[in-house]
Amino acid sequence: MARPPSVHPTDGELEILRVLWANGPTALSVVCETLRQQREVATTTIATMLKVMREKGLVQRLGSGRGAQWTATITQKRAAKKMVSKLVDHVFDGSADLLAAHLIEGGQLSREQLVELRDLIDQRSSEKSMAKKGAKR
Repeated sequence: MARPPSVHPTDGELEILRVLWANGPTALSVVCETLRQQREVATTTIATMLKVMREKGLVQRLGSGRGAQWTATITQKRAAKKMVSKLVDHVFDGSADLLAAHLIEGGQLSREQLVELRDLIDQRSSEKSMAKKGAKR
């Protein structure tokens, strides 16, 4: 039995999504031109990838023929959330705190990023405290 296709974008699909997120509705030729700035790609390959991405619900085709344009149906934020959730589930056994510890201990965050992360944690903790106080009333 064939395995159902993943709804998570592959690396190649992410490249295409980045073009669509940056440009909005985009013709196939423009997607190919943009990707060719990084590496050689065949138009037929990108067209096939867009078709698969449409079946996955990641993109939508607007119009038909040569004037057709492609647009992302998933936001960058939503895609990132899904991919991070998959990473947490598959690599860190569902433990987001292990992922955070890995990033912090791995030295992959700059001092400024650590300060921003601390501020975000403090803000989130404050919001949860306020929500608990409101629920007790």
